[in-house]
Amino acid sequence: MTEGVTIAQTDLLCANCAGQCVFAPQTGTLTCLRCASEHVIWIDPEADPSAEQHYHPDLPHTEQPRFTRNRPHQCQTCGGEVVFLGHSISEACPYCEGSLIEKAEDESYEALGVIPFAVSDEQAQINAQAWVDGRWAAPSDLGAVVAQSRVAGIYVPFWTFDSHEAVKYTVKYKVRSGKRSISKTYKSAMSTQFDDLLAPASPHVTPLIRDGILHDFDPGTLRPFEPAYLAGFAAEFHHQSVKEGLKHNEADKALLLRNRIKMHSRKSNITNVTYVTDTTGIRYRRVLLPVWILHYSHQGKPMKVVTCGLRGRTFGERPFSTLKLFAFAVLASCAVTAFGVAWGASGIF
Repeated sequence: MTEGVTIAQTDLLCANCAGQCVFAPQTGTLTCLRCASEHVIWIDPEADPSAEQHYHPDLPHTEQPRFTRNRPHQCQTCGGEVVFLGHSISEACPYCEGSLIEKAEDESYEALGVIPFAVSDEQAQINAQAWVDGRWAAPSDLGAVVAQSRVAGIYVPFWTFDSHEAVKYTVKYKVRSGKRSISKTYKSAMSTQFDDLLAPASPHVTPLIRDGILHDFDPGTLRPFEPAYLAGFAAEFHHQSVKEGLKHNEADKALLLRNRIKMHSRKSNITNVTYVTDTTGIRYRRVLLPVWILHYSHQGKPMKVVTCGLRGRTFGERPFSTLKLFAFAVLASCAVTAFGVAWGASGIF
């Protein structure tokens, strides 16, 4: 067993029959796979999922512990050996299907919040299939290909960042003077606040996954981390440092700051924005967020469809049918030609 890591498993067994339990998004409870009993998940009343840590580059908890890549654990139910690979913190025993959740005793895992799955696998499968079937330009066989694949649920790691920005900016814009266009410069300053900006804490969190979760993320629904929420699902721990997370955060803030500067300046026809900002009060927290991923392959090219585990928003990757695109182009060309003929026949010109 890896030093500083324990396994949460006995708490995930059914109190009635000692069967394996998994988290059920439909009820928000632990449900026994053997007798179907439902068990309420206990939450520490003193735990605060909204708790944030102040960022300081010299504090030890700003860096993540580096666990060994392969970490063997003994299943507490059947005694079988389960190997945790890479950055996974949730696995199922191959012998008895028991859920094993790694719990780090290192302080760098403190203040870990989670939003449990609210969308079931059945609904995620339906959403994924509907999304694919709604792509009119996709190959005709794509729906059947995707129907052969199944969604898999995983909790993906994110940072949330807060900060205060004192901004000095310069805006260049154009105004009309008769028939001339004159360039002008406007300088000003403003203060603005960012709250709970999401940044991925793993290179496996692709823009496709991140953007889908971004729209539905509500920090008010965060709950204190409990291993029970992960039972039956895969999960990945935060294996990027806060500094790495801040790099993503800076890129997001740059776009948001430019938009806020444009609004603050109240100028139109803006051609350029430059600014300097003094960032203070950086706070962060580690959170796990739910997503369903359906992997499939079409003509040897791997693709995926993602369903957000929060509200079911679905998006993804799909191939295009060259034949359908060509047919659409021909129809559009014919429509334009017919319109031109009708227009000319009307005698307007």
